[in-house]
Amino acid sequence: MTKKQKNILLIIGFIISLYTCYQLAIGKTLEQKSQYNTLSKEVLLSKNAPKQLSMLRQKEVYYDSLLTKYQLDGSSIQNNLLKVINSYAENNNLKVVSFLEPHSITKNDLTVKTYDFTLQGQYNAINQLIYQLEQNTKFGEIVNLHFEKKKNFRTGKSYLQARVLLKSFG
Repeated sequence: MTKKQKNILLIIGFIISLYTCYQLAIGKTLEQKSQYNTLSKEVLLSKNAPKQLSMLRQKEVYYDSLLTKYQLDGSSIQNNLLKVINSYAENNNLKVVSFLEPHSITKNDLTVKTYDFTLQGQYNAINQLIYQLEQNTKFGEIVNLHFEKKKNFRTGKSYLQARVLLKSFG
């Protein structure tokens, strides 16, 4: 054998031994290292689990308090809105003349509902109800409020009606 052939065999043998070492030792070591890292992360997550559970319970209590504060229970927004309007109307000498089905529009995965209802009664009582709906209950925003003075020709008395459009997202 010549020197050149010996050098070529030496290089080929070296490359084969490197490949064999990688397959038998280095590859398995790297695999074990990645498995160790994932298990270490899982251990850290499990150590933080009681703290996260406690935080989730606190969030649940907070969100439940928000729901009760803004008078939203498990039923639909329409039912809750009607319940709030009726309870306020009973206490403040208002009359709910109509409460129509909400008009829904879906755009870019966002549903916008517009509730249309008509109230009859004193101007200040209607304004107080509108204020309560916007500020204390968070049902949505009043987009239109139209007052109209009407006359009952049978009795000859005038009364005030307000048509309200309330826009709600979700």
